[in-house]
Amino acid sequence: MVRTDIGVDLGLLVVLVAALWGAATGALLPRAAYRFSAPSGEAWRERCPQGHPVRGWLGRARCGQCAAGEPSSGPRAAGDPASGVRPAGDPSSGPRPAGESSSGPPAAGDPASRSRPAGDPASRPRPAGDPASGPRPAGDPSSGPRPAGESSSGPPAAGDPASRSRPAGDPASGPRPAGDPSSGPRPTGDPSSGPRPAGQAVYGPRATPLALVTALVCAALAAATGVRPELAVWLLLAPAGVLLAAVDLKVRRLPDPLTLPLAGAALALLGLAALLPEHAGEWTTALLGALALGAGYLLLFLINPAGMGFGDVKLALTAGAVLGWYGWPTLMLGTFAGFLLGAFYGGALLVARRASRKTAIPFGPFLIAGAFLGVLAGAYAA
Repeated sequence: MVRTDIGVDLGLLVVLVAALWGAATGALLPRAAYRFSAPSGEAWRERCPQGHPVRGWLGRARCGQCAAGEPSSGPRAAGDPASGVRPAGDPSSGPRPAGESSSGPPAAGDPASRSRPAGDPASRPRPAGDPASGPRPAGDPSSGPRPAGESSSGPPAAGDPASRSRPAGDPASGPRPAGDPSSGPRPTGDPSSGPRPAGQAVYGPRATPLALVTALVCAALAAATGVRPELAVWLLLAPAGVLLAAVDLKVRRLPDPLTLPLAGAALALLGLAALLPEHAGEWTTALLGALALGAGYLLLFLINPAGMGFGDVKLALTAGAVLGWYGWPTLMLGTFAGFLLGAFYGGALLVARRASRKTAIPFGPFLIAGAFLGVLAGAYAA
């Protein structure tokens, strides 16, 4: 046990610092997790669900423009009332059925466009007194003074109820009641006006779960590794592993901008750690482990492409490097642990009847978890 001058256990201090590092970096992952959780064919997301541009990669997944109630600036999907493009089958677009009123000329074949045959009652002159034709005859009740309360085009007569002041709250007069969509400020929570509720402004994963998981992972790695140089490598790679697991669980894909650069970064950082004293691994076996595990996953992908994604093949390079650092037994242990965890998860889904034997599951999180467990075992044994 190593103690500092003030009597604090150095190993415990390293664990606490590693946990704080994990919490801080994990809290910065939500925005990157949202942007990389893009549909197939897109490298990453450029906008929030409301169409506002997302700037930067680190930080909370919260849109300030949505929180301020600003209108969407991005393209809307077909069928959105604000998009101007009406979906197929919308009764307000396209040719109107026969007999329906329209502001344009009647369509060919429309009964309103045909010439009326001779003798059609609608084509004859209207008789005197017909309400639809000419001046009204004397005595027509519709031509005289209108009774009280009936609408008229002229000013209301004295004593007419229409001339009296309207009661408070009458929708036709005075200020409209609170919540009326046609007047005044909109009620709280209306998505079309004013600041949006906090829940609507958040568009990605919460920061707390990611920060907690990353802190636990970093603390466990620090407790197993101690103050050896490779601990810095594990602490730098751990947030990226949590990010990849979150993205794969969300969209069942591992983005190329993360997998291949991560493998190169792992080998480069382990090469630097091998130059420092008191390291407990070998860079040569790390390189060979990356090539071996990557080749093994590539073979599985070629045998059954439906059961193994190519993103898992690229992620296996990183897993092989970190596991190979502590030797071949650690590599085999971590690989077996990943497959075992994946099998347990799939079996649990089958027992719960939430999946069938042909249901695809994201394997990236289990590959990462197996590598994590293997590194813990190798660091303790070193």
